[in-house]
Amino acid sequence: MGSLSSTFQAPSPGQEETAEGISTNHKHGCDCKKRKRNAQCDCDSEQEEDDAILDTPRRQGWLKTNKQNSDIRICALGQEWNLHKVYLCQSGYFSSMFSGSWKESNMMEINLEIPDQNIDTEALQVVFGSLYRDDVLIKPSRVVSILAAACMLQLDGLIQQCGETMKENISAKTVCGFYACASIYGLDLVMKKCLEWLLNNLMTHQNVDLMKELGAEIMEQLIQSSDLFVMQVEMDVYTALKKWMFLQLNPSWDGPIKQLLADADAWLCKRRTDLCEQEPFLNTEEGESFCSVFKYVRLQYIINDLASARILERDNILPLEANKDEFELSSMRCGRKLTKDGDYCWRWTGFNFGFDLLVTYTNRFIVFKRNTLSQPCGGAEYVVMNLDSRLLTFPLYVCCNFLYTSPHSDPRPDSSEQESSTRIVS
Repeated sequence: MGSLSSTFQAPSPGQEETAEGISTNHKHGCDCKKRKRNAQCDCDSEQEEDDAILDTPRRQGWLKTNKQNSDIRICALGQEWNLHKVYLCQSGYFSSMFSGSWKESNMMEINLEIPDQNIDTEALQVVFGSLYRDDVLIKPSRVVSILAAACMLQLDGLIQQCGETMKENISAKTVCGFYACASIYGLDLVMKKCLEWLLNNLMTHQNVDLMKELGAEIMEQLIQSSDLFVMQVEMDVYTALKKWMFLQLNPSWDGPIKQLLADADAWLCKRRTDLCEQEPFLNTEEGESFCSVFKYVRLQYIINDLASARILERDNILPLEANKDEFELSSMRCGRKLTKDGDYCWRWTGFNFGFDLLVTYTNRFIVFKRNTLSQPCGGAEYVVMNLDSRLLTFPLYVCCNFLYTSPHSDPRPDSSEQESSTRIVS
């Protein structure tokens, strides 16, 4: 038979015949049926007649499909189809069944076991019909069931057409279902297309129903990807995850998207109050399942903003204390050469995108001070090292490593703190 495509052609007048068990008679006088289905015409509103025709096997000019000349009956899901082995052998499933030494090769009636719950009688009608015609139109609402049936019967052409239909109809309503279906049936290109759509639209077109459908596994892939289109800044990724987590834990929530963040914040606050909880949410049994997603939040670009750091502290979702391994892998490395003894004051250009840290060497003390100017947080000095004059030689090299983390339980005036390691090389 010819290759499958997404067009549908009507038979010439007088050429329609009935395929008992598969087809029924239909008449249609509109010439638009000879064109691509994406063309607009007045007859498009005749949905019921179109649907019946689309599920009817296309009769070739010399083929008569009727109950008398069929040589095999297929029974499945409580329905029967009178078909022909010569056409069924286009299917890898039936080709193997009829060509080997299987007992079914000589049987006139085959009872098909349908283990896949995605397959229904309508899908089988379309799939069997595709064996008798060149062209099949697959409706996006039916593509998952048809794909499932095509995979079971090993119809590669129809599987490919289902994949193309899915790629052309990805939207907020279909993307999760299509991704899950493509994962089950091995359509890697469809999975890739769905991920691309989510990377481009997750942050820009936030949708309550979509967030409810997104599982942790796919969300993990999205958040860690450098291709995620972030609307505004990295803090917005954290905010989107907070809303997503709230919907996962409260799937019955039904409100406008504009109200979602306020309700998520209120839920977190109520939970902390009711449980008198001091532990970060991700360290609790309820929050443990979200750790794999939140670990990809790029905190180093969030906590350098005072307002964002305060939100992180208030929410208490993330366990932000840095550990030694994280410090070794992620700390910022800075250095300075002091050519001779004396008083020095310097800053490292571009240090943490605006955290203007002044470093002073005077009287053998190395002092850190935040140059906050008019910002509300304080500008206290911290002596980080007192050097022994007996051991000092110049030139002196000062090396510092910095990593920003959340404050400890007794927070300082500003809501972010930097862990540092300073060493001296003479």
